[in-house]
Amino acid sequence: MDHVKNIEDLIEQKSDLFVSMSEKIWEFAETSFQEKQSAKYIAENLVKQGFTVEEEVAGIKTAFVASFGSGKPVVAFLGEYDALAGLSQEKGVSEYQPVEKGGNGHGCGHNLLGTGSFASAVAVKDYMEEHGLSGTVRYYGCPAEESGDAKAYMVKAGLFVDVDFAICWHPAPVNSVLRMDVLATQQVYFRFKGRSAHAAASPYLGRSALDAVELMNIGVNYLREHIVPEARVHYAVTNTGGHSPNVVQSDAEVLYLIRGRTVPQAKEMYERVCKIAEGAALMTETELEIVFDSGSSDLVHNHVLDDVVQSSMTRMAPPTYTDQEREFAKAIRETLSEAERDSYWAKGLKGHSLTDFVVDREEIDEMTGSTDVADVSWVTPTTQCLTTCFANGTSLHSWQAVSQVGMSIGQKGMLYAGKVMAATAIEVMQNEELLAQAKRELEERTAEIGYISPIPEGAKPGLEK
Repeated sequence: MDHVKNIEDLIEQKSDLFVSMSEKIWEFAETSFQEKQSAKYIAENLVKQGFTVEEEVAGIKTAFVASFGSGKPVVAFLGEYDALAGLSQEKGVSEYQPVEKGGNGHGCGHNLLGTGSFASAVAVKDYMEEHGLSGTVRYYGCPAEESGDAKAYMVKAGLFVDVDFAICWHPAPVNSVLRMDVLATQQVYFRFKGRSAHAAASPYLGRSALDAVELMNIGVNYLREHIVPEARVHYAVTNTGGHSPNVVQSDAEVLYLIRGRTVPQAKEMYERVCKIAEGAALMTETELEIVFDSGSSDLVHNHVLDDVVQSSMTRMAPPTYTDQEREFAKAIRETLSEAERDSYWAKGLKGHSLTDFVVDREEIDEMTGSTDVADVSWVTPTTQCLTTCFANGTSLHSWQAVSQVGMSIGQKGMLYAGKVMAATAIEVMQNEELLAQAKRELEERTAEIGYISPIPEGAKPGLEK
């Protein structure tokens, strides 16, 4: 039997399980390093499917590795399950309607992402048993992709050292191989310590930590003119020092996310930002503590594996949609701005509320986002696919995305992704030369500059903030 058709059948046989799992994780909606219920739930279901699970890997309580089989080749499926703060939203509703005001929501569809990778791992395991295929299939439970870069810590801990190739995916408004560059990152806390005082009676006795934060932010804003155009510098004031304006604030904190084209470039920008922070501390006579939080790398593409994914996508039909689903997608698009409807994701898709075909993008596109999947791509051949999980033009990290990834539109995309990834894995596992080509390509692409971990020595994941 053709392995593609076999994989499709295997996933359809357990589709009810996969859909119910995605709904459960959607309900959990746990943020970075807090995914206790989600991680436990997925791990328990992997055990039920015949996997053995190693928990709390790389010093991360919500990270785990599940394995089935033995020997080579070793294929890794990357699963994420973290949500985003402040994006609570009812599922299947085309207007803003939070489940809980200020609550969390899966605005990037990781409830689907983790479950789709689960479906792939289970399907490959079932196929191996049916056909006597040797090798090892692993599911990597990867928390904190949105903020925390757990995969970079997992790579640094050596968890991918024996992996032959890795596969993952991401919910999107299109069906396509992911052919985008991403930016490397450094995420760092800058904590200022001053001296409190009565703001009216004796302000001259105080040393304002909040002033230091504000001066630092002003200084970084002047820096923006003098960094490469592709770079990005973002910040959030995470502690203003309290709510009383009649007190000189003695403690304040700002969190910076710095993005550059490469890890060395991001680190160089980080050092410049540190100098500005030191200057702000000097101007305000406050003490400065710099605390590294997380970092991720730029992506190493693997055309050999990408081509296999493209072939798998075209050999199986993408999801079809009901009239009700298409009407819902149109209603979602009505909530989007004109700029959103014509955004990057909508390129070449005018007139399509839902993309029900495979988009073949051969060129590598620029992207200003980041992902810790990139760190895996430096140490083992890695490929990613995108599948339609929401209406054309929908922005990631939006209430519209949360609504759609909890319903049938997102679930159909998840099952399709599971089939594509599993079919890709089986083809590579059964073709030694294909795998050798993928490994040679990685060696060639990383020969000049090897992997440089964005995580400094001594940094710990999931730092208590």
